[in-house]
Amino acid sequence: MPNKSHDDDVAFIKALAELLNDNDLTELQVKRDYGEDDSLNVRVSRRQEAAPQVTAPIPSAAAPPPTPPAPAPTGAEPASAEAPETVEDPASHPGAVTSPMVGTVYMQAEPGAPAFVNPGDQVSEGDTLLIIEAMKTMNHIPAPRAGTVKRILVEDGAAVEYGAPLMIIE
Repeated sequence: MPNKSHDDDVAFIKALAELLNDNDLTELQVKRDYGEDDSLNVRVSRRQEAAPQVTAPIPSAAAPPPTPPAPAPTGAEPASAEAPETVEDPASHPGAVTSPMVGTVYMQAEPGAPAFVNPGDQVSEGDTLLIIEAMKTMNHIPAPRAGTVKRILVEDGAAVEYGAPLMIIE
């Protein structure tokens, strides 16, 4: 019987790891109570230290192919000028609207309805930009300021994490 429980726990942990990868999450924590003195507490997470190191070389690897920026003798100035233009990291953009929670993004009120906003739309402070479903609750995400929607960075039905960039309003 203990071996069967162990096999079930291993299968459960593997399923959690798949859920983590399939939904692009960074961490999951679950506690299963089997009885009064028997429980399983599992925390599955991605190595957050490795991810920034991996993403740092990718932009620098992408920077050498464009020949004009690479030969510039003052590399610091063009790099700072390029970051806002190329928006490689949308979260650092001054007009970025970030997710206040973990959940699933919906761009319209219901399937088949028009999207709340589209690129190029003018929004006022407080207008609903999208909905994030978290724990079966639909949370309307308001525009933090008035402006024009420049880019929408998430797709309808996508999973988002806290702090993830959703769109850019200028």
